[in-house]
Formats: sequence, C-alpha cells, structure tokens
Amino acid sequence: MRDSSGSRMADGNFVQWIAKDGLHVQITYTGGGKTMEETIVVQQRPELAQRAWGWREVKDGKPIRTFEMNFVSGAATASKVEDGEMKRWSDTLKVEQGRTFAGFGFTMAAKALRERLIKGETVELKAVGFTPSPKVVTVAMSYGGRETLRMAGREIPGDHFVVHPQIPAIAKLFVKVPDAHIWLTTPPAGFLRYEGALAEPSDQLIRIDLLPGEQSEAAAPVATSGKR
Repeated sequence: MRDSSGSRMADGNFVQWIAKDGLHVQITYTGGGKTMEETIVVQQRPELAQRAWGWREVKDGKPIRTFEMNFVSGAATASKVEDGEMKRWSDTLKVEQGRTFAGFGFTMAAKALRERLIKGETVELKAVGFTPSPKVVTVAMSYGGRETLRMAGREIPGDHFVVHPQIPAIAKLFVKVPDAHIWLTTPPAGFLRYEGALAEPSDQLIRIDLLPGEQSEAAAPVATSGKR
C-alpha cells in the first residue's frame, strides 16, 4: 500500500475462506507502527450479497478507529479517537440486500456485474460509508475500459471499473467523496488493483496492487502499493 506521494505506507496480507455464512475475506496491512484490518463476509448464492464489513485500525497497540456494518440487521457502529478522546456513533441503516456494499465488497460486486458493465451498462448501487458517522449513499458503477498495468516487472491486462458516488449538489459543498477505481484480471476475473480513499472519504488516496515488489507504473495519477 502506498499513499498519493508514492511513499510506502504498509505491506498487506490477503486471506479468504468459506464458512456456513458465506465467503470471508480478511485483509491486514502493517507499517509505520500501524495495523489496519478489513474484514468482509459475502453470500455468493443464489446472488451476491454482502453480509458484513469491518475496519479496525491500531497504532502502537492502541485502537484509533473501528467501523462495523451488519448488512443483515442494518446495524452500523463507529468509534474514532478525536482530540485525544474516543468518540462513538451508531445507527440503523436501510440496506438493500444484493445492492449495498462497503470496502472490498465492491470488488466482489464488480466481478459479479462484469459482463453487464463491459457491455456499457451503468449499474446503480448503494455504498455504506463512515464520516465517521455511518451513512448510505448511491453510487454508479461503470466500465472504464481494458488497460495494461505494469507491476512487479510484469505487464498485466486488466479491466478497469469506476465507482462514482452520486452526491447531491448541496452536499458536495460539505462532503467530498472521491471515486474508487477497481481493476480485475481478464477472465477468470480476480483482484488486480484498487485506488481510492483509505477508509473515510477524507482519508488520503491510496493504491493497493495484487503483486508485491517495486513501485508499479500508474494507470491513473495515484500512487502504487504493496500486495493484497
């Protein structure tokens, strides 16, 4: 993982497994005295639906922020250190099963919708975000074309997908939410690259690449990553 200046922030580890409640994904980043862990649970059949998402960030052994979303019950909680004090938020959000995602869940959504997207369709979805209070926003997922990405000394073809938040004009005066960019390998589709905000919309932009190694050439003006 690298920030927008190209500086390495953290190395990552990606683990997934199948359990009775669905596919579990755990992504852990470590670096600079921090440990960041993202977890998701998705139901794959009869249709893709995200069931849970979590983000936990710890620095020097002390929690900095935690976000949790239960897509089944709609329960969302957040905690974050602000001005030296841990503050907490909670809400019950309206969730549309199979159309609402968070974090790495959008990579799974891009894989499931790939055929529709590459044919030119724009698919409207919902995203759960934290500012740090939990919110649901409408996003549009579209196809950005096939590109060749250079990483770790290799040239890899990938399909580029864009997740664009549809923020009302008045809200844009107060909240700036950047697009997220996802690249999947050509079929069979798998994760290749992600670019977007780290966890909250106001966070720095980061890049996460599938392959570790030297700095990768950018397909967009954001920095490169370690592995995922």
